Amino acid sequence: MAILSQSTASFSPSFVSTRSDFTRLTRFPCRVTFRRGLVVSSCFNSSKSPGAGGFISPDNGGEVSYELHHDFSPQRRRSGSPVFVTLPVNSVSREGGRVLRPKAIMFSLKALATAGVEGVVVEIWWGLVEKNKPRVYDWRGYEELVAMACKCGLKVRAVLAFHQHGAGPDDPNCLSPLCRIPLPLWVLDEIKKDVELAYCDRFGRRNIEYISLGCDILPVLCGRSPIQVYADFMRDFRDTFRSLLGVIITGVQIGMGPGGELRYPSFSPQETNLAWSQELGEFQCYDKYMLASLNASARNVGMREWGNGGPFGTGSLMQNPEHTDFFKNDGGSWDTPYGKFFLEWYSGMLLLHGERICKEAETIFRGTEVHISAKLAVIHWHYVTQSHPSELTAGYYNTFNRDGYLSIARMFSKYGFSMCCSCFEMQDAVMQKINPDGSPEGFLRQLLLAARLCDLALEGQNFSTNLDDGAFTQVLKMSKFYSNGIEKRPFSFNFVRMDKRLFESRNWDRFTRFVRQMSNGNIFRARLYSVGDTRFKTAPVMPEARLLYHLYQYS
Repeated sequence: MAILSQSTASFSPSFVSTRSDFTRLTRFPCRVTFRRGLVVSSCFNSSKSPGAGGFISPDNGGEVSYELHHDFSPQRRRSGSPVFVTLPVNSVSREGGRVLRPKAIMFSLKALATAGVEGVVVEIWWGLVEKNKPRVYDWRGYEELVAMACKCGLKVRAVLAFHQHGAGPDDPNCLSPLCRIPLPLWVLDEIKKDVELAYCDRFGRRNIEYISLGCDILPVLCGRSPIQVYADFMRDFRDTFRSLLGVIITGVQIGMGPGGELRYPSFSPQETNLAWSQELGEFQCYDKYMLASLNASARNVGMREWGNGGPFGTGSLMQNPEHTDFFKNDGGSWDTPYGKFFLEWYSGMLLLHGERICKEAETIFRGTEVHISAKLAVIHWHYVTQSHPSELTAGYYNTFNRDGYLSIARMFSKYGFSMCCSCFEMQDAVMQKINPDGSPEGFLRQLLLAARLCDLALEGQNFSTNLDDGAFTQVLKMSKFYSNGIEKRPFSFNFVRMDKRLFESRNWDRFTRFVRQMSNGNIFRARLYSVGDTRFKTAPVMPEARLLYHLYQYS
């Protein structure tokens, strides 16, 4: 960590001013060093820059470099809600040792900084860092990525992703082989030896997006339990990036299930767009570890016959819930003593899984001054029915007469977690033209109410990347629903995700306007090559809004 001078020093980004009235600052050089030797240089200053003007000039073989002044003083904290941008999934190579397309990434980060974005979200994949052998971690690519963000004056939120990305070569969500990131190879070897480590539905279909929570505390991974493996990973992350925690890395989101969300993998991995899905989902309780727990719970209540498997009469994935014996509104067995027993056990196992990880994370990151968070899935497509079938199969025991999210919010509050959820851009008026049973706005309001009651900081997120003006307006509306009021709750937004389309002229203009609105207008309007007195000496021949699109296309 840096040693500060006796004067009041601070550490947050602004560009070096080129204005004629710029007051020369007294600088105290410092170096932030990673455990394995990667060095990030910066300057501490004893006074503030009067403006955001500056310049960027290339050196060192075309790499762009510039000075940053950092200021974390209370006076500089922006009002409104900060916006973060999630970086591409394949920002780091499959080998994990380097940043892919570093020039495009660097230019993009600089553009985000000029737009007033608070920072970036970096997904750190278990399958890349601990890829080949247990307890052998390779953070090099992520160290480089964090250093680049730091150099651009951006904060970082790290997402520790313990799930698989892309279900396979035929997965429509997996746009290229570079986007598919499996679980660590040594974990997959253990699953081959014992397929019961993978979730299983009533048809015997296995899902390896995430290790079954039924074996959470069993030594099934080379002598360690999954919870121990996750904890060791978190601990090594903390030790590697310790000097940056709370300074550059201000948040850490802990993955708790498929998609990084606290849920079961109840939906088809071949579903192209879950936000518009109408799937009922399948209960994931048929691996031997889950069945053992279910059987023990059934014996404890004196009903051994309830412990043989999941419910009957749940229909097929795309069936109308009213045509099923279990999920139908009137007389459905979800509302019988058996149904209540099963759903309480199923959701309780998920809650226990979340609590185990929360407890480990709170202990590991205690004293680091980073905000830890977890993500919930927004499963809204049967929200107006009584039984909410798609929520039940995902592990959320939420029905028209039972709140399934308050207990989760209380757990997060107990361990000092923030909560993240997506679909902030979605509107009932649009959804119900496709699926009259869905209500993304109704679902979010219930979730946000639970968060408010438990006094949680909230991280909003979009699901679709094709956002028009109406979608951005909806995000603003839902963010105000949470953060406005007598007691202001902390709210921030993670824009998912940075790609070449973001830098197309029309999209960039919409995005920068949105960032300004989220910040209550207290930032300057961004333009890629002329921002007030901020001048990029590398102004290209092509139109400015096409430069980054070009870099992504051909780098």
